[in-house]
Amino acid sequence: MDTVLIVEDDKTIAMGIEYSLKQEGFAVTACYNATDAMEKFQTEEYSLIILDVSLPDGSGFDLCKMFRSAKDTPVIFLTACDEEVNVVMGLDMGADDYITKPFRVRELVSRIKSVLRRYNKALSNNAEIHLGKLMINTAEAKVYKDGEAVLLTALEYRLLLTLVNSKGLTLTRNQILEGLWDVAGDFVNDNTLTVYIKRLREKIEDDPQQPQIIKTVRGLGYKVGE
Repeated sequence: MDTVLIVEDDKTIAMGIEYSLKQEGFAVTACYNATDAMEKFQTEEYSLIILDVSLPDGSGFDLCKMFRSAKDTPVIFLTACDEEVNVVMGLDMGADDYITKPFRVRELVSRIKSVLRRYNKALSNNAEIHLGKLMINTAEAKVYKDGEAVLLTALEYRLLLTLVNSKGLTLTRNQILEGLWDVAGDFVNDNTLTVYIKRLREKIEDDPQQPQIIKTVRGLGYKVGE
């Protein structure tokens, strides 16, 4: 049975989510502040965490960083703040998805299941993908270059996987955006994609100005591999 930790200071919202998830067969624990959430996280194992950004005793962003530095538990941010800069910041800190209030519980449940499917698939595959000097360990969601760990945000990692999973094929920008849709939704647009391609190249290429891994196919899109 999948277990979910809800960290939400609005008890009415938390109780509503808890009831709906239990109806779907999840085991649920609800916390209303960061202190209790951290205590539960350290003593229990959870399949997924639903995390509000604004908590009475701290920031959900800070809590997310602590969670992800300790374990690879997936995190979905739940918040009333829907500005792009905050969404991207949350994803950069390791969140797997971001849903804004008000929301439909059915949509939240669907996105929880989507994130869990992605994690479970990666764990079951236990695959290593080699690409030149790069090695991608999908079981650990980690990337290494020449044996050294490359620190990628959740969105950068998802972008790299989207490209690698179509190795040898040219992906249009729209196809890449569709591959990122369940992680970032409307908040990764064409301009943001350009920024993330540049950031990813700076981390994995020997010379980002003359990329050998993520190649630009002029007028079409991007390609990894031959």
